[in-house]
Amino acid sequence: MRVLAAMGIALALATTCAFSGDNDDGVMYLESKDYARAIISFRKAALQGNASAQYNLGLLYDKGQGVSQDYKQAFSWYEKAAAQGVAQAQFNLGAMYDKGQGVRQNYKQAISWYEKAAAQGIAQAQVNLGVMYEQSKGVPQNYQQAVFWYQKAASQGSADGQASLGVMYDEGTGVQKDYKRAMSLYEKAAAQGHSGAQNNLGVMYDQGKGVTQNYRRAVFWYQKAALQGYAPAQTSLGVMYDEGTGVPQDKKQAISWYSKAAAQGNAPAQYNLGLFYGDGLGVQRDLVEAKKWFSLAGVQGYGEANKYRAILEGKMTRTQNAEAQRRVDEWIKAHTKSP
Repeated sequence: MRVLAAMGIALALATTCAFSGDNDDGVMYLESKDYARAIISFRKAALQGNASAQYNLGLLYDKGQGVSQDYKQAFSWYEKAAAQGVAQAQFNLGAMYDKGQGVRQNYKQAISWYEKAAAQGIAQAQVNLGVMYEQSKGVPQNYQQAVFWYQKAASQGSADGQASLGVMYDEGTGVQKDYKRAMSLYEKAAAQGHSGAQNNLGVMYDQGKGVTQNYRRAVFWYQKAALQGYAPAQTSLGVMYDEGTGVPQDKKQAISWYSKAAAQGNAPAQYNLGLFYGDGLGVQRDLVEAKKWFSLAGVQGYGEANKYRAILEGKMTRTQNAEAQRRVDEWIKAHTKSP
């Protein structure tokens, strides 16, 4: 799964001489974490029309540094800087339209600003344009255009671009399927620490796609991604320990990794936890906890989770069923983001 690149956080140094002193002072104060003085300096220069200061002021409001986080203020200052051609401000403005932060969500406006930033070589904007075309957000779905933009970003060394282009070659989407090309791109991104690419390398070795099947190498890459908190890799690593593939079988290690992934809402991991608690594998048998996990996986429509939830329900007392539902409700409440 591809995820839109996050907004940039680089400070902008003055590119024009007009009022650049206040902006440069602001950068100096910010680097020393004197946010109060940084705000004063940036605001002074921004009000005089300094584009770099406008961008930097937007960044502080965006991150809530030295001021209360205020996306509307961030949007306002990014917009001023973007209108003057600051590429990173154009990208951030696109991201705010994309996510509906500080402004009503508008994919067409997001694309417009991404295109401006991408034309100036901002790799993150190129990646996000690829995502927009791939996922049909604000434009008709066009895999060839997605590949075009991912290639642009990948050629600049963007790990997101490399990983996303790798997926296109892996799946044969917008290009002819080519596992070796996918492997090469995943390796480049993985070397930069990209957890999704590391996971995908694990899958390639696990399934023998474009490379000789090698379960130990699969475990190696799954673990790299899992240790970064990447839920699909945590689940896959759990499966390897569960089945003793590429590692000695270890049900306790399996349940540990399933638990980490399940806590992030990964449905396969939640389903597997249901099986473990239902059968007492690596953990004391607990039908209430098993039903909880089957229920959570079932909410996402995963596999036979709802079937097993119903089977357990018939075996449990009314009190046990009520407790399982209470745990489900509690988990959902704890993991639901406030609007």
